[in-house]
Amino acid sequence: MKKAVKSLFLIFGFLFFEQTDAQVTDLARVEYTYFPQRQSDNSFRRFRTFFNYPIELKKEGSYLVPGIEYRNVNFKYEDPEFFETSNLDRFQSFTASLAYTFKMKNDWRFGAQTGIKIASNFSRGDIINDDLIYDGAIYFIKVKDKEEVDKPWRLILGVNYSTTRGFPFPLPVINYFREFSPDWSFSVGVPKSNLRYAVSKKSTLQAFVTLDGFFANVQDNFDVAPTTSSQNAIAENISMTILLSGLGYEYNFTEHLSFYVYAGYTLINDIRFRDENKDDVLTINDTNTFYSRGGLKFSIL
Repeated sequence: MKKAVKSLFLIFGFLFFEQTDAQVTDLARVEYTYFPQRQSDNSFRRFRTFFNYPIELKKEGSYLVPGIEYRNVNFKYEDPEFFETSNLDRFQSFTASLAYTFKMKNDWRFGAQTGIKIASNFSRGDIINDDLIYDGAIYFIKVKDKEEVDKPWRLILGVNYSTTRGFPFPLPVINYFREFSPDWSFSVGVPKSNLRYAVSKKSTLQAFVTLDGFFANVQDNFDVAPTTSSQNAIAENISMTILLSGLGYEYNFTEHLSFYVYAGYTLINDIRFRDENKDDVLTINDTNTFYSRGGLKFSIL
């Protein structure tokens, strides 16, 4: 059962790239992210919490996993602009998802997930159609754990699709994990690569490169340059894509409850407004900067 449930949470961990640091066995997490913006008075803060619950089905090795997530993004927008920014400093999202997995031949497992998210600044005080985001993914997963091999490994192959992207086709996902000694392991792929070292039974260090970000609708669309542009450049949503590298530390209070903290520096820091075609109309900030994140997680293993 543990191996099957681990595969389920691999699916959850790879559907939304914003969740790239979620471990494969996390049932619940509470997390806070902060990073200031260099050469700007802006800053970014995010609170995130989620809960997933596996349900065993009658068919052996088959599971459903419903999940919920809440995010509150506080984007301190202090840069001087030609437009009003008072409604652009708070974005929230609510996500409901459902995953399904079953065994295949030769130790392979199939997984699929679909989700719906409501993400917006909610400046009108209600939900509109443009606030809705749809996601879907399919994966093929092969896991060899310590009960089967001396050096555990896993391989994930799949595709995922989101309506927040500016092109109508799914993106490939590939990730390979291997433990190459009792205290060392690595993971290579998208959306995260890392090198982990077990300092003790309770403490773990890691070096990582990963993606993070967010996307939300702007309910009251506006022209980003009303006095200087010959053509309207209408902002309809906000998008942030971050590639960062750094170090992480994890401490296990109990078998299931852990504290973690990550700190690093962005390699790509792209925050922009986009129009209805998902084309950029204004880059808010692209200067690389310090990044930090920490929280508590509850895991099944």
